[in-house]
Amino acid sequence: MEKYVFSASPHIKSPRTTKRIMIDVCIAMLPACIMGCVLFGWQAIVVLAVATLTAVLSEIVYRLCDGVKFDRILKEFDFTSVVTGMLVGMNMPAGIPVYIPVFASIFAIVVVKMLFGGTGKNLVNPAIAGRVFAFMSFAKAMTTYPSAIIGSLSGGSITDAAGTVVTGATPLSALLGGNTSTLTNLDLFLGTGVGGVIGETCKAAIILGGIYLVIRKVLNFRWPIVYVAVTGLVTVALNGFDFAVFLPSILSGGLILGAVFMATDFVTTPDTKLGNYIYFVVLGALTAVLRHFTSGEVVSFAILFMNLVVPIIDKYVYPRPFGYVKKQKEVK
Repeated sequence: MEKYVFSASPHIKSPRTTKRIMIDVCIAMLPACIMGCVLFGWQAIVVLAVATLTAVLSEIVYRLCDGVKFDRILKEFDFTSVVTGMLVGMNMPAGIPVYIPVFASIFAIVVVKMLFGGTGKNLVNPAIAGRVFAFMSFAKAMTTYPSAIIGSLSGGSITDAAGTVVTGATPLSALLGGNTSTLTNLDLFLGTGVGGVIGETCKAAIILGGIYLVIRKVLNFRWPIVYVAVTGLVTVALNGFDFAVFLPSILSGGLILGAVFMATDFVTTPDTKLGNYIYFVVLGALTAVLRHFTSGEVVSFAILFMNLVVPIIDKYVYPRPFGYVKKQKEVK
């Protein structure tokens, strides 16, 4: 009997571990991080490094305080804290005081992830929660956006009502009525001349990372497309069916960053295909409506809210067992 191995189910093993998937996500985020550093300079490097290092150290320190030995922590390290830290840094403006990404990463890891049981147990996306925490605590710093070092390819700019060029303003604020933007869709796609947070400005880099995740079968291409498309179409409807706003609406702000890397988190999305369609369609509509009526970026808040709705979706939308036959009501 010694040659037999007894183990609990599941018995099918796969090389696609959580660690391997998280490493793929880290690789996918590198193009956006690199472009963020190119567009905003050394200050972006500092913010990304501080946020990521703080997230990793927060998890290690928490587990040490929980009585776990250091060698076991290293053995079980699955890179989820690296992903969270990178996302927190990508959602920060370059040049922000370094204590803000520190607090945001600590909140994301300790409060949102570890206190709920660790990897796979979080109720909401930790990076989203960290960003919202930072925004609620340090609103002025979180909404002070530096201008990109590389200017607009077309010579476009964002101007106020008096025609004065507004440095640091975002194309989204111009789209939603605060300023006037002459930046082209190509500028929005490449991030040239665009003010914003580190990881959201270059949409080309984000999409490149998304394609990598699709090839690696980590990301289902349907869900980012559904989210982005619904947001754009609802925005068009809210603007009197003016299709000229479609591309600017999806290329402005953090919509594509959120669609590729945050709204699609395995843990905080529904378990079924139908549930995911409901989730991303409602998320897209909610994002467009909130943007329209608040005149601000609400992607993080919309995703956070929908994360909380996922348990309700899973309760009522679930796969039927094979051979299931619905019971017929007895006729009295």
